[in-house]
Amino acid sequence: MKIEIKLITPDEVEAYWQLRLLALQDSPEAFGATYEDSVGTPLDTVRGRIQLQADNFILGAYTEEGELVGMVGFRRYDGTKVQHKGFVWGMFVSPKARQQSVGRKLLQHLLERVERVEDLDQVTLMVVTSNEQARKLYLSLGFEVYGLERCALKYRGVYYDEELMVYRLNRS
Repeated sequence: MKIEIKLITPDEVEAYWQLRLLALQDSPEAFGATYEDSVGTPLDTVRGRIQLQADNFILGAYTEEGELVGMVGFRRYDGTKVQHKGFVWGMFVSPKARQQSVGRKLLQHLLERVERVEDLDQVTLMVVTSNEQARKLYLSLGFEVYGLERCALKYRGVYYDEELMVYRLNRS
C-alpha cells in the first residue's frame, strides 16, 4: 500500500472525524476520550480544533485513492516553563492499513517536523501498556520510558496502565 503523509486541513474535517470516531470504537482503551462522549460533537467544533501550525498539527496517512487511513496529532505545551516540550496524541491506524508500516511513517514524519520547531527539546506520549505493538514502535523510534501511571484510564470498569515516554530532540 502506497501511503502519503501530509497535514490534515480543516477542509478534511469529515474524513478526520470519521477516522477519529472509528479509533474510539476500535481501541477504546487507548484514548482518554470515548466514542459516546465524542459522537455528538458538531463538525464546526471539530474543524476549529484542526490547526496548521508548526507546533500544533494533525498528520494524516492517505492511500493513493485519497482515503485517510491513519492519523497522529502533536501539540506544544503552553506556558513559559513547559514550552520546551510537546506531546503526541491521537495516534491511530485503521485496521485495514495495519501491518504496513503506516504508524511508523506517521511518527517518523512527525519527528522530522518537530525537529524544525524552534526551542522544542522533547516530545512526550502515553501508551497503554497492553498495546505491545505501539510500545515496540515508539521504542524503536527512540522514545524512552520514564514512568508508569497505574490505573491511568478506567473504561467500563476496567483499569488500564499507561507508560510515559519521551523522545529527546537532537539539539546542539
